[in-house]
Amino acid sequence: MYRNSDETIELIQKLCFGLRDYSAIDPALFEKLHVNRGLRRSDGTGVVAGITKICNVHGYVLNEGELEPIPGELIYRGYQITDLVRAVEKEHRFGYEEVAYLLLFGHLPTAEQLKTFTELLSDSRELPDGFVIDMIAKAPSNNIMNKLARAVLALYSYDNECEVRDLENEVRIAISMIARLPVIMSAAYQVKRQHFDGESLVMHPIRPEESNAQTILSLLRLDRQYTEQEANLLDICMMLHAEHGGGNNSAFACRVLTSSGTDPYSAYSAAIGALKGFRHGGANIKVIEQLEMFKRELKNPEDDGEVADLIRAVFRREKGDGAGLVYGMGHAVYTLSDPRALLLKEKAFELAKGKDIEADFRLLETIERLTPQLLAEKSQRAAGKNICANVDLYSGLVYRMLGIPEDLFTPMFAVSRIAGWAAHRIEEVLTGNRIIRPAYRSITKATKYIPIAERG
Repeated sequence: MYRNSDETIELIQKLCFGLRDYSAIDPALFEKLHVNRGLRRSDGTGVVAGITKICNVHGYVLNEGELEPIPGELIYRGYQITDLVRAVEKEHRFGYEEVAYLLLFGHLPTAEQLKTFTELLSDSRELPDGFVIDMIAKAPSNNIMNKLARAVLALYSYDNECEVRDLENEVRIAISMIARLPVIMSAAYQVKRQHFDGESLVMHPIRPEESNAQTILSLLRLDRQYTEQEANLLDICMMLHAEHGGGNNSAFACRVLTSSGTDPYSAYSAAIGALKGFRHGGANIKVIEQLEMFKRELKNPEDDGEVADLIRAVFRREKGDGAGLVYGMGHAVYTLSDPRALLLKEKAFELAKGKDIEADFRLLETIERLTPQLLAEKSQRAAGKNICANVDLYSGLVYRMLGIPEDLFTPMFAVSRIAGWAAHRIEEVLTGNRIIRPAYRSITKATKYIPIAERG
């Protein structure tokens, strides 16, 4: 029987009656039953769920049982991210490909190894014949993250060796994912522009000599023009987003699926789905939305007092989206500083200097400076905690400055993070050998079965 949408909605509303009572769990029970909600302890530290050689995210030390804040460190295979960024800056070259190599293979490449790796990436960029038409253009999506996830799953059907589980095949697929995700993202965005925004469809051919960062700018811009400074800034963004430890939500999702024995395309698609969430990769869009609200509400963005009053109103849920959060501030691990935010802020101010967008960066800097003291003022519990800007505070505005549309803020995160996901999948394949299956404590009491005729 066909039902119209109003009838269907009404039936679903009836089905949902009482569902919250049956399914929602009182948060107090987690503490009472000593269950670490979100796999995080009450002091904010994460429950150790595995061992990794890939990355270390360091924001505090334990000193005689007490958490002692330290400047944040992001360490790829033993190398500080700050050192990696400074090195490629000094040598005037792109660094994302080197970081991807480091994460995948565990050591810094020689010049010859890096050349071979970048050539493999270039050779792997082209999508299969008919893929853009059949898998992207014929099913346009208003959300590019969903299209990325669907396209990655679809690539399984174009790969004759998709179920071959040796190490070399895992590396082949990983390289193809690092190479192809920027192309898929760009194609999905162009199709979205045409289908949903009424714009002309423009698809550029791939330039094999371009790096990942250059490829993105080249495919997105109608005139294909970009400056070396712009490409270098985007490359640094990608280096900073390439990896962030096995415990971050999307990397853990990738490892969980990998542990079940599923194929790489399914595992990478799951990671993309996890990253889409506003509590993970979608946070930079929230920062931009909040920045626009600040610009509308403030008469004088240079007035610290006025900015502070607006932050207080956000805390009281009177302004903003009602969540009471200053987006881009605070992190699960970093306490005194997020090294990614420090590097990105420095490079962004260099490119923004003298341009209209410099005022936006200065407003974010004011928000960063005032928020910790205002949070301490708001809550005694927060008074003893350190809070710093995270990478999301500046990444969205950097993308805007580079002309990357908001539709691609989170997808840009994905095309960078695929290197880290691939490294974690390979590590799980090589050393896991056991399905990840944490326990959940059931609090439902035994209930006697009632025949259907006797149910009220």
